Formats: sequence, structure tokens, C-alpha cells
Amino acid sequence: MMFAGAALAMLYDPLQVVLSAPMLRSVSCHTVPFVSREAVVSGLLSIADAHGGRLRRTPIPPTRRSSNLPCRLEIKMLEMHPTVFIVDDDASVRDALKRLIRSVGLGVELFSSAADFLRWPRADAPSCLVLDVRLPGISGLDFQRQLAGANVLLPVIFITAHGDIPMSVRAMRAGAIDFLTKPFRDQDLLDSIHIALERDRTRLDREAQIAVLRRRLDSLTPREREVVNMVVSGMPNKMIAAQIGAAENTVKVHRSRAMEKMQANSLAELVKMIERLRPPMVKAS
Repeated sequence: MMFAGAALAMLYDPLQVVLSAPMLRSVSCHTVPFVSREAVVSGLLSIADAHGGRLRRTPIPPTRRSSNLPCRLEIKMLEMHPTVFIVDDDASVRDALKRLIRSVGLGVELFSSAADFLRWPRADAPSCLVLDVRLPGISGLDFQRQLAGANVLLPVIFITAHGDIPMSVRAMRAGAIDFLTKPFRDQDLLDSIHIALERDRTRLDREAQIAVLRRRLDSLTPREREVVNMVVSGMPNKMIAAQIGAAENTVKVHRSRAMEKMQANSLAELVKMIERLRPPMVKAS
């Protein structure tokens, strides 16, 4: 499961540190022992920055303090509630779809036009778009292309009472999850929504992981980053030392510190991290 954020509480006599993030629902809780208070606080600050949360320090009642551990970290993993956006100019269709989708516990937002949808603020939560082909102002197919051009990577499910094979082919080639012709079975739509939300969860999870790696990379000094790039390209320490005009032991120190900051346990893992951070065109070249 992809977790869009986390609320964490550190029980450490005599303080409690809480990371809160808005619009999240608790789905699980784990307790993990740790040794260094400073290391955990640093980690919490990083998570807070990554997810737009904040740290709040409050006293811990004596009855809540840990008796068998010097300190304890309670982690509540939270997932933002998935939402299905429906854009259809027929109010009766919107209401029927709203009842159907809410019956399976999903959030729903309704729009009568593409323009109304674009004005709605959307959080980084798993979501998908159920889109009618015929809309006032702009067709659903053209709107799909407009979203893609704006890098709005929202999975789209088309519904229409006037579809044909060329329309469906165009929609699917542009990345649509499904193309359903009215009247369609409720379960067919729900199945497509499930697939769309899972795809969006995967995308958000991937983007969150990339953001964490990017933050780690940004923490490197210019020299550490230079050494990392050479290491990843396959250059041995001796050659790197000659390239940057430093002793081989100095290169080893830069490499070791960079791997520690990147939290890479091996050279192979470091290479994978850097590859994930590179744009596709850079990888291809």
C-alpha cells in the first residue's frame, strides 16, 4: 500500500514529538525502538518537510512514559482518502454515479464541465477521473489531451452514450483506463475505478520515493556529488582521485559520506538510486 504521509509520535522522557499532516486517515500503527534521540528527531524533520507536516512538542504524562525502553517511536502510517472525480453534463448521471461510488466507500466530487473540474483544488491523493466524451465547451477526448499536455497524470475512464470504435481507440491510445458505453454495468465501472486508483497509488508512491532520494542527493556537497557521478559511471577511486586532484583516501571519504547520506548499503544500491533520479532521456543516452 502507498502511504502519502505519516503521523509519528516519539515517546522520550519527558517530551513527545508529534508530526501531523492534514487530510490523512490512520490505517496502521507500529512501534520501533531506537537509540539516538537526535537521529530520530532529524528523521522526523525530514519526513515533516517531505509531506508538508509540522513538528509539535508536548509534555508526556508520567503514566504514558516507557518503562522498559529509554525511548520509543510510534509510527502511524496514514493514507490520504482516494477520490473519484466525475465530469458529466447530465445531473442525473452524476447523481447516480455518486451513489454507486460512495456505496463502496470512495470519495466523490462532481462537475458538470471540464472548466469546473480545472478550478477544483486537488490534493496529492489517489484519484481518477470518470469523464464523459461529450461535454460543453470541450470534448472529453480533447480534455484528456489537454490534461496530458499540462502533465496532469490522472487516470481517465471514459463513459459515453455516443461512442464508436475510432473514439475508443483514440482514448485508449492516449492512456485511458477504459472506454464504457452507456448503459454499462455498475461492476464494470467499479472494476475500472479500482484499476485506475491502484495505478495512481503506484504513481504517487513512485513520486514520493523519488522526492526522498532527491532530498538525500541535495544534501550532498558539490564534491560528494561529483565523486558520486564518477563512481556511478564506473570510474575506480584511483582514477577519480587523479581526475579531481585529490588523494585516493580523500575520494574514499567522499564516497563513504555520500553513501551514508544517500542511505545506500552498497555501490549497486547507490547506482540504482542515481538511475531513478535521472530523466528517461538521460538514462537512454
